[in-house]
Amino acid sequence: MTLVTLCHVTDAATMRKISFWRYLAVNRKTLFAALTCALLVFSMLGCGTSNKLQSIQLSISNTEPGTGVGTYVNLYGADQPGQFFAWGNYSNGTQKLLAGDGVHYQISITPGSLTLDNSSGTYVPLTSDPNANPPQTVELSPDGVITAVAPFECTWENFAVPPATAPSFAYVGSYTVTATYGSFTSPPAYIPIASDVVGVESVTNPNGLCTNPPTS
Repeated sequence: MTLVTLCHVTDAATMRKISFWRYLAVNRKTLFAALTCALLVFSMLGCGTSNKLQSIQLSISNTEPGTGVGTYVNLYGADQPGQFFAWGNYSNGTQKLLAGDGVHYQISITPGSLTLDNSSGTYVPLTSDPNANPPQTVELSPDGVITAVAPFECTWENFAVPPATAPSFAYVGSYTVTATYGSFTSPPAYIPIASDVVGVESVTNPNGLCTNPPTS
């Protein structure tokens, strides 16, 4: 007897094998697609959670972070307010202006600060408390506005000596301002005071300035 194999005809066992491999191939594609979707979801979640607040900083601008507080912010004259703003630095490199009840500003006398005593013409420890009620020398509002108030002070000293004929000022006293937001505290900004415009008269400071007048 001669066995004849017909085209496109297979036995039951072969059909089961074909079905199994087709099933396996389909499931591999499904599994691959599922893994791809899962990785995409985790990637998207990772991007969302990676944008975390890393630090905060002070600025005197609400449009440019870090403006004007690299070393100090001088407070000239009486009742000439300055405004501080808190900025957040995030892990993705962005910076965002922080506002609302979550931002708190603090002020204190910088340790070792001096101020001019006009009665003696010498510099004495700065003791005017900005947190007194009413505040002394400097008032800091809850939203970061700083204003010079009585008693007025001069925390700048002329260090020029003859033969110089012009003053050379450096501040010898200041107030320290920081901001907090959650668990973060900003680096300090230092506020020397020139609200009392009278300084020590000398050969190098014949006009008795407290500090060089502002240019703007």
